[in-house]
Amino acid sequence: MNLENQVLMNLFHYAFKVKDLDSTRQFYMDTLGCKPGRSTQSWLDFEFFGHQLSAHISQEIPEPDYCGLVDGIKVPIPHFGCLLSTEQFDSIRQKFESSGIDFLVKPQTRYKGERGEQQTMFVFDPSGNPIEFKSFKDNEEVF
Repeated sequence: MNLENQVLMNLFHYAFKVKDLDSTRQFYMDTLGCKPGRSTQSWLDFEFFGHQLSAHISQEIPEPDYCGLVDGIKVPIPHFGCLLSTEQFDSIRQKFESSGIDFLVKPQTRYKGERGEQQTMFVFDPSGNPIEFKSFKDNEEVF
């Protein structure tokens, strides 16, 4: 993503736990196409759809709690993700399918015909972190 094109949007930074850097690099960089940033032997930064993520090695990765109920579907909390264009959503879905990555929540349309209609899917990264990818029918209805 070209940072000059991010009008009226602040970048976010999110640091999270991973079991190892090799599987993290493979998933985020090779599968998702995220660009690498700085790194050491215990953490690495990368660009996640225009934002900065920092993956830190830990032996204490918490299990997600499926306490979230969204449109009748239990979703893991905590989770993170990004909002994509329809084309980006379809491309990521195809990458997951061709890579044999299992969906935690299969690609589907949520709130069909209602305000906030969106495509959504969830996957786990190799460390068990749940990630959601969304694409809104109308970006004016994100909030």
